[in-house]
Amino acid sequence: MIIFHKLKYKNFLSSGDNFTEIDFTKSKTTLVVGQNGAGKSTMLDALSFVLFGKPHRNINKPQLTNSINKKDCLVEVDFTIGKSNFRIIRGIKPNIFQIYKNGQLLNESSHAKDYQKILEKNIIKMNHKSFHQIVVLGSTSFTPFMELPAAHRREVIEDLLDINIFSKMNILLKEKQSVLKEKIKEVNYQVEILSNKIQSQKKYINDIREINEFEITEKQNKIEENQNRIRELQVINENVGSDLEDILNKNNLELTSTQATKDKLLGFESQFKSSMNKLVKEVKFYEDNTHCPTCTQEIDDELRTSKISHSKNKAKEISAAITDLAKKTNEVSQKLEYLQSVANDIRDKNSTIQNNNRTIEILNKSVMDLVNEIQKLNKREEDLDDVVKELMETTEKKSNLLESKSTINEDYSYNIVIAEMLKDTGIKTKILKQYVPIINRLVNQYLQVLDFFVSFNLDENFNEIIRSRYRDDFTYASFSEGEKQRISLALLFTWRQIARMKNSVSTNLLILDETFDSSLDFDGVENLTKILYTLDDNTNVFIISHKGEILENKFERKLEFYKKQNFSYVKE
Repeated sequence: MIIFHKLKYKNFLSSGDNFTEIDFTKSKTTLVVGQNGAGKSTMLDALSFVLFGKPHRNINKPQLTNSINKKDCLVEVDFTIGKSNFRIIRGIKPNIFQIYKNGQLLNESSHAKDYQKILEKNIIKMNHKSFHQIVVLGSTSFTPFMELPAAHRREVIEDLLDINIFSKMNILLKEKQSVLKEKIKEVNYQVEILSNKIQSQKKYINDIREINEFEITEKQNKIEENQNRIRELQVINENVGSDLEDILNKNNLELTSTQATKDKLLGFESQFKSSMNKLVKEVKFYEDNTHCPTCTQEIDDELRTSKISHSKNKAKEISAAITDLAKKTNEVSQKLEYLQSVANDIRDKNSTIQNNNRTIEILNKSVMDLVNEIQKLNKREEDLDDVVKELMETTEKKSNLLESKSTINEDYSYNIVIAEMLKDTGIKTKILKQYVPIINRLVNQYLQVLDFFVSFNLDENFNEIIRSRYRDDFTYASFSEGEKQRISLALLFTWRQIARMKNSVSTNLLILDETFDSSLDFDGVENLTKILYTLDDNTNVFIISHKGEILENKFERKLEFYKKQNFSYVKE
């Protein structure tokens, strides 16, 4: 329970440079009176400002500073929660916002909004709307509970029943779900990347292996083809080169011998032709000459005939010898041609063998090159081990991500179930179902005390169902202002009673701002006064009113606000 002790403020609205102090615990009931503009409602604005950073009435923040002094606007409030004493200080020009607990200043390094959240959620556990439903009932700048939107009504009740923790949990859960959703999205993205990488790695490995296998097979086939060709050439060389050297040597010897024979025959032929020419000349001499041309002696006819006959016979012999020699020479020439063709054939075969040997050498080198290339291809296969290892690591990483995704999905699904429980239709509805009958009972009790005999009920969505003895169902809007005021008072006391039951936002302070001056008739004023006197001793009631002369004797204490030289003051 919050026990408000003291409020003090200066240079706030019409208050001057000296502090105005309000002691909240001095008496159980306090009447606050004064002329219009004297500063009665200023205490409400100051209390609202120091707690929530905004006034009770619809006043802009720059207008809160006294228009004459224009600076050093300061509001302080002291209250107790349990055994802890708190002091809140808030000011304008300069801007000040400080929270003290048991004399120690709480961490002020936070952003102002965060600092305010600490105050509302962790300390007073009451927001501005709840403050106006539990602590203050005013006729100005105040929206009664029944005129609040359904969502705001629910906020007030959740604050009262201290079940807004479920709303906070739901907000936190939504944030967590949003984080999980981003994680799932990120994991899916990573899984997709790894899947593409695995697919690329597998394709690369398969392509390399297929290419290697194809190239190795192709090169092995080429090696086999070359080796077959080498064997063919070797067989040809063996066949061509069998005893070729001996044959060549023997053929060369015979060729040399035959050539010598031919040369000798040609020499004989030359000699025979020379002898033949000589004999022809000699025959022609004896046939043409009867005398010796040298000595002029006559040549004997018998000698001449004998010489001619002898020369002719000799010529016949030589001619026969030349014919025989020509025949032998022709035979030797034919033999030489044959031997020369054999030599040429042998040279051709030698050339073939040499060419084959060069081809065999080239083929052998090609085979060696192909073997080396196959070894390189096999080594490239070995180099794939690193890629295969990387593929295994990538696959394992993907598997781990899928496990993580499964865990995140489980958390996400589990949180969906929790979210259903934390929705307005979940746990909170079950709790509200327990309290709605109590709320309705208390409201109707207070309405009866206020002489307003209707059946007033709120449903689980806090929509009103109102019945009377003379009319059918009708709504809050159909009531007169005085009847609406009674409903607002009944709800105010009900909320305070519920707050005490829950010990959530229970407080000693109750301020009624011009409630007695507005729409309540005489009986309503009397009945409201009765209710105020039935409140427990821990409640401190402040009634702000213009009807001081009527109400003065009904309350234990009176505070009177007045203005002097445009500044507001208070006296008891």
